[in-house]
Amino acid sequence: MIRFGLRLTLRGGRESLIRLVVMALAVAVGVAMLLATMAAINALGTQNARGAWLATSSQARPHARQETSGTSTSNVESLWWLVSTDQFGSKIIVRVDVAALGSRSLVPPGIPRLPGPGQFYASPALAILLRSTPASELGNRFGGTEIGTIGSSALPSPSDLVIIIGQSASTLAKAPGAAEITSFATSSNNGGPDSLGTIGLQIVLAILALVLLFPVLVFIGTATRLSAARREQRFAAMRLAGASLRQVAVISAVEAVVASVIGVAIGFGVFFLVKPALAHVPFTGQPLAAGDLSIGVVDILVVVIGVPAAAAMIARIALRRVRISPLGLSRRVTPPAPRVYRILPLLAGIAELAFFVAVGHPNSSGGQIQAYLLGFFLIMIGLVMAGPWLTMTGSKIMVSRTHRVPVLLAGRRLADNPRGAFRAISGLILAIFVTSVSVGVVSTLLTDHGSTSSGTPASRTVTDQFVFTRQGSVPSVPSTVLSSLRSIHGVTGVTLVYVAPFGMRTNAAVPIINGLGGDIQDGLASCAQLASTPALGRCHAGAALAALGDDVAFMPITKSVTIAASTTWPTAHISQGLQGLPVQLIAVATDGSVSAIASAETVLDRALPFVSSTSLFGEIGAQTSQLLTELKTASEVVILASLLIAGCSLAVAMASGVSERKRPFSLLRLTGVPLSVLQRVVVLETAAPLIVIALASAALGLVASDLFLRSQLGLTLRLPGVAYYVIVLGGLVGSLTIIGSTLPLLERITRPEDARME
Repeated sequence: MIRFGLRLTLRGGRESLIRLVVMALAVAVGVAMLLATMAAINALGTQNARGAWLATSSQARPHARQETSGTSTSNVESLWWLVSTDQFGSKIIVRVDVAALGSRSLVPPGIPRLPGPGQFYASPALAILLRSTPASELGNRFGGTEIGTIGSSALPSPSDLVIIIGQSASTLAKAPGAAEITSFATSSNNGGPDSLGTIGLQIVLAILALVLLFPVLVFIGTATRLSAARREQRFAAMRLAGASLRQVAVISAVEAVVASVIGVAIGFGVFFLVKPALAHVPFTGQPLAAGDLSIGVVDILVVVIGVPAAAAMIARIALRRVRISPLGLSRRVTPPAPRVYRILPLLAGIAELAFFVAVGHPNSSGGQIQAYLLGFFLIMIGLVMAGPWLTMTGSKIMVSRTHRVPVLLAGRRLADNPRGAFRAISGLILAIFVTSVSVGVVSTLLTDHGSTSSGTPASRTVTDQFVFTRQGSVPSVPSTVLSSLRSIHGVTGVTLVYVAPFGMRTNAAVPIINGLGGDIQDGLASCAQLASTPALGRCHAGAALAALGDDVAFMPITKSVTIAASTTWPTAHISQGLQGLPVQLIAVATDGSVSAIASAETVLDRALPFVSSTSLFGEIGAQTSQLLTELKTASEVVILASLLIAGCSLAVAMASGVSERKRPFSLLRLTGVPLSVLQRVVVLETAAPLIVIALASAALGLVASDLFLRSQLGLTLRLPGVAYYVIVLGGLVGSLTIIGSTLPLLERITRPEDARME
């Protein structure tokens, strides 16, 4: 039977050959996407592993050792170590300060030896940036002499900006947050300045696997069911001629496996052909290094063995109607209607996410991964399972409310085979759900914690917020620093926000509470200085001092920065002067030019090393800004990939639908039904469930993202911007275009001679 199956597949005439070619090409596209997804996941892991050493801290586990410079860390002395982040424009700079404690101190990866005081190693990208940027804007904040570059083996991405600066042990020992280390971390639960960390990587990989692999597998399944109705009729005829179910199953499996094997081979070729271009896709916001985008032996075996095996299994499942009644199939007996229980997984997924809104998310990171992925997985499975029932229900409503022939025909065909009708659009339904979740979460995070809006006073104000550093405040700011800041071309004002003393009185209705504990206390500022930095607010007329409370410190986190600019602060009264009070924030107003902002950041970083955390007012720092940028980039990649997969699924399904409509539409034309009516039937039976269920999927995605934000982050969903609606509308328009492209073929496949051949 295997040889007979091969003969039917390879030498069964033009129709069999075309079906084989189309199936192979469809599987090839799915396999190429599957390999690209696997390679992207592997690339994320490789990137994270290279940057894990930057996550080393005083809590690094003693057994987390690695080889450096060919010497085991068990034979070296400890090292003073401090990792911090800096910012230049929108770019993050990872700064590593080191100091040797002996002649055999640890050496970080990527460099041959430790830099001495006044020396540094820079990553290749940072070295180029230092040479092309005036020293007053960047180089002066580090000082010293460059003695070499950091090797690519220690950089997650070729574009990363990393600097390793040598310090004396006495200097670094006084720096807040510095620690002696005896080994470098090879992984980290919390990640580092340029590393997702083990937990973060697990979350990213799990999400990628769910939102990309799931639609790809659906697409491959759709491809292997190409021309399912025609094949069922042929197999039913074989059963009527005396073939056993096992023999028919072997023939079906042979055809599916042959097509999938050819498709797998072509898919590997397509993947390796587009692999160089994929390396430039910033999956995490940063380009990949050469060799990161790779697939392992296990990945190859999974695809080579798994795809043909899955094709054979799907072919076996597709014979269930032949197995039940070949005679009934040959007479086109309507299969059982989908039951309402199909919506239960969908409701279970929503209920699970809502449960965590009520009781709070799990404490452990592993529990969070399992909880949220299970909820989203149930919703995606629920969409696929509930789709046929929703299609059937919608078709009944459509038929009950019209007497028009095209609508009645389309509704009858949908009710006859709701599973097949929904299978054609299932890829796009999942893509729109993924898009809604991605855009909903990312747009909310960017709105709440994103970059400062351009053109506002906050976007022109550099702040050094010590409350977000390990020290919490500085005893004083030298007058030379203030003079240097005011001398920068483009700086229009400087304001110091002091830690308010105990006993401060204000004219506010509710007294300011001082001494809150920890490093964050109420702020106090001179009204003369505050007038030069409008982003921080203003004083009452005639006031000398303003009580800013702790709102200024928390403003970037809890409120819009526009609130601060419009705030009139209470007048403060203290018995002592401002001299001698510790400083918790420095604000430098500029004209908004890149040169002025960078120069102000350089002066602050140079004057206050190890405690500086400069950023534009409203940004929580370079690391957070980069994380949000990477999250946005990753979501865009996921959205584009899911829409591409959906488009391919719909194209394959429509190609299959053309051949499946051949006989019934030919007979309808013989009875006198105009071609225009049949074309409207095609549009209605595909576009109607597509539009209705797609809109429901979009709403469901926004609901799911809102539940996730509420339970995990305590945020309320912010409705997406215009770009989201453009993406959804563009996806629907593109799908309707694919549907419309099949209409001219109806005239060819419904000719009278084709009906006689049937």
